[in-house]
Amino acid sequence: MEKTYITYNTYKQAFTLAEVLITLGIIGVVAALTMPALIANHRKTVVETRLAKFYSTMNQAVIRAEVDFGDKKDWGTIGEGFAEDEEGNEDKSKSIPLIWFNTYMRPYLNLLDVKTSSDGRVLAYFPDGSLAAISSSAIIFYVDAKYYSEYETDSGSSAPDEMQSGTKCFLFAFWPSNEEEQSQYHYNKGVEPYTHMWNGTRESLFKGEYGCKKETSRTRPYCTKLIQMNGWKIPKDYPLRI
Repeated sequence: MEKTYITYNTYKQAFTLAEVLITLGIIGVVAALTMPALIANHRKTVVETRLAKFYSTMNQAVIRAEVDFGDKKDWGTIGEGFAEDEEGNEDKSKSIPLIWFNTYMRPYLNLLDVKTSSDGRVLAYFPDGSLAAISSSAIIFYVDAKYYSEYETDSGSSAPDEMQSGTKCFLFAFWPSNEEEQSQYHYNKGVEPYTHMWNGTRESLFKGEYGCKKETSRTRPYCTKLIQMNGWKIPKDYPLRI
């Protein structure tokens, strides 16, 4: 009896050059469409993560300092500028905010470096690459230290550039002893998002001279509170592009 053999073609047809080029083209188009979104989402994640971490870190330091120094309301204000020498001139080696910071906060924070700005603010550098410019008027948190810069004021002095507020830097304040009604959300609190003059409603965070909005003649301090109210996540109706 003759045996019957069945053979199979085991060779697969190779892709043609045209098919390869088309495939690569499709991959390139998809990458071009998705990469900007991925980069934007990454920037948002960095902002959200560092804001939440900064808020937690600073307030843990406040709690620890209260064990050693008592009620935070009794610490006095952070202060502004420089102390005066015996002749009444500014002593650039004695930053008033730095004296306060070295006493109450620095021992309880893990920092890479601490400097002072040209107007006497404390510049605290954190291990994650962020920076906080600290004084009585506000605590300006930069998600990346590279965004910090100064500008010349009308009086001829220098001050941190806050016009990146709501995108690259965010405003906080430490006013636990301030009993004014306009600062009610800071009284007896630790480091909190800047809410001076806020009426307590979410809608008002988008309005007025302090509002989180695109068009503004000054900084946008309420942007920080808007993000905090959303669990330190940038809300869908956030008016600025991070």
